[in-house]
Amino acid sequence: MRLHSDDRTSRAVLRDEALRLFAEHGADAVTVRQVAEAAGVSAALVIRHYGSKDGLRAAVDDHVVATLEGLLRELAEPASGSPFDSTAASGLVDAMLAKLPAGSELPRYLARMLIDGGPAASAVFLRLHETASAVLAALVDQGLAAPGADPVVRAAVLLSNDLAVFMLRDRIAEVIGADPLSAVGMRRWAGELTQIYRKGLSDGGAEHD
Repeated sequence: MRLHSDDRTSRAVLRDEALRLFAEHGADAVTVRQVAEAAGVSAALVIRHYGSKDGLRAAVDDHVVATLEGLLRELAEPASGSPFDSTAASGLVDAMLAKLPAGSELPRYLARMLIDGGPAASAVFLRLHETASAVLAALVDQGLAAPGADPVVRAAVLLSNDLAVFMLRDRIAEVIGADPLSAVGMRRWAGELTQIYRKGLSDGGAEHD
């Protein structure tokens, strides 16, 4: 069964509509019926595919984390750059900007999930931290990063820096005058972040476009 004029399965369409609605309103405020209406199907089809709203939410969480894990792993590949490469932008944030479709609700969903907290948010952050730790280790092996005195903390700092852009996106936009996830905002954000990663806060020679 297919919905809409694209190549997604009905299961994928339901998941994507749930992600959009959850990002906008919060998962607790969205019903199965609303997801079904957004996808143009019956609520019974949601239950058939996912068993329950909890099953649907778990599928959305798994999709979000799998996407982010894939993006994080790409950062360990020399061809895709890294946060420590002067040609890169800013790690996970830059990868999401480059790889996700325009207008993707994934960053907003992730931000809401982490702010709301709960077991799912804890599990998501743990999985992302494990991936970030693996990426950091790969960068160390490539000579692009140092592990630091406490690699567990260093991976958490790098990951938290990226996630903070999603969680504080609107507030950051207010003070820098640009959406940090837009091309212009990311260019400015990346310029400063690259300088900090490479030279620390004591360097005053950062250049901007």
